[in-house]
Amino acid sequence: MLLWQLSASHLASMLARAEVSAEQVVRAHLDRIDCIDGRVHAFTGVFRAQALVDAAASDARRKRGEPRGPLDGVPVTIKECFDVAGQTTTLGIPAWRGRIAQRDAAIVTLLREAGAVILGRTNLSQTMLYVEARNPIFGQTANPWSLAHSSGGSSGGEAAAIAAGMSPLGVGTDIGGSIRTPAHFCGICGIKATLDRLPMRGYRAVLAGQEVVRGAAGPLARSVDDLALFFRAVDPHRASELDPRVPPLRWDEPAAVRLGGRRVGFYVDDGLLTASVALGRAVHRAADALRAHGCEVVEFEPPAIRATIAAYLGALSADGGEEILLALRGGEVDPVLASLRFLALMPKGARRVAALGARTLDQSSLSLMLDAMGKKSVRELWRLTERLRNYRAELLDAMDARQIDCILCPPYATAALPHGGSKSFTLGSSYSILFNVTQFPAGAVPVTRVRPDEAGRRVEHRPSGIAGAWAKLREDALTRRAATIDDGSAGLPVGVQVIGRPWRDDLVLAAMQAIEAEVSRDEGFPKTPVELPNTAP
Repeated sequence: MLLWQLSASHLASMLARAEVSAEQVVRAHLDRIDCIDGRVHAFTGVFRAQALVDAAASDARRKRGEPRGPLDGVPVTIKECFDVAGQTTTLGIPAWRGRIAQRDAAIVTLLREAGAVILGRTNLSQTMLYVEARNPIFGQTANPWSLAHSSGGSSGGEAAAIAAGMSPLGVGTDIGGSIRTPAHFCGICGIKATLDRLPMRGYRAVLAGQEVVRGAAGPLARSVDDLALFFRAVDPHRASELDPRVPPLRWDEPAAVRLGGRRVGFYVDDGLLTASVALGRAVHRAADALRAHGCEVVEFEPPAIRATIAAYLGALSADGGEEILLALRGGEVDPVLASLRFLALMPKGARRVAALGARTLDQSSLSLMLDAMGKKSVRELWRLTERLRNYRAELLDAMDARQIDCILCPPYATAALPHGGSKSFTLGSSYSILFNVTQFPAGAVPVTRVRPDEAGRRVEHRPSGIAGAWAKLREDALTRRAATIDDGSAGLPVGVQVIGRPWRDDLVLAAMQAIEAEVSRDEGFPKTPVELPNTAP
């Protein structure tokens, strides 16, 4: 196999045995970037010269017998929201072009100190608030499986780079599925660590100061072993020094976790939007894989999902969109943000009338968005904060009552979206958003691909004439949108989501490894890295 096709763990082993040099590994990935990124557009910047300097330094350390750890000489990539000294951090916002970082983000410092070679930074959604990697500065990132589809967001550039073999390992962030959704869309692995497991100092966000639901960092890679390698290489004590929010807790290896006798709760429908047929099949296949490893798998329904998603949306829009408007003022705005901005800015009275009309027409998803979003008083924000904080304990209580160790469910409602498909489809992320509210560790692992007979969604037969027109009007718009997305999904990767209790990142990875071990032998498993299709983006 070519060097760019190998996993981070395999490359680390070869480097440790002196079978290959860091310079050879880095050059192979830089050449791969040169060859295909003109079609994928995963990178916002490639640090070619510095990467080669760092690779040479890694080789020199190894010759002296002074490697810094398992990541020494291994190429990695970083999402554009993390500061890199001397580089601008823009989040795809034109007005932020002049924001030059004075120092590296803490996670970048940790990786450099571990000897990793940073190849460059990767693309994201403008403001990081929707499920695509597209913005007016860096353009649109394509999915390596289908250039007509999105790689997901907001860490979509990372997922695309890794799935296409331009990087073996990367770091993203997640506040509403922004690691798990791109991993699922692109057929790779990713985990949102327990909040504050990894440092976030030097991470930039448009909603800076919004603390009700905080973003969390985590790695993406082509295998679960590579995710574990990342955590093994990152020193928690040093992370705590760099970011005081990080507790200096030692990392527990997933290999030490015994899955036999563990109880796993699963569900395939969260009551907001039924997951696509292929997603349901993937969850059931993953459940069988966990049973094969000694787990007891039972049906489980998290409590109060709809109310919790509404509270999440209410909290994140509590300023009425003022911070987003300020950041976007005078620059080009992505169409997805334009529609969200309209909802956030709608006067409260008009929103109430619109929500009433939506409920009258059985538009449950639209009524939820209208009721939830918009400017809040301080008191209203405090009540939302209380509700969301309490939900963490409520979900743990529900898990305790059923003796649930971890949860298995879809990471998203559909397979990868066509470009622009996230517009008016915010609730497609409901399966991942729930675990941003709780700040539990949550990962995504690939299982299968959409079969041709699954590329569609059952739609109720409508009568003709006026009765048919009225029936169409009353159909939920979110469900209709999902049906359109499903229609073009044949062949796309499908993953599942595994969620654990706080600080049990090791158990989440162990369950993901068990699933991967079983399903990777299946026909239709989405093997990566992928060669690009011949379709135009």
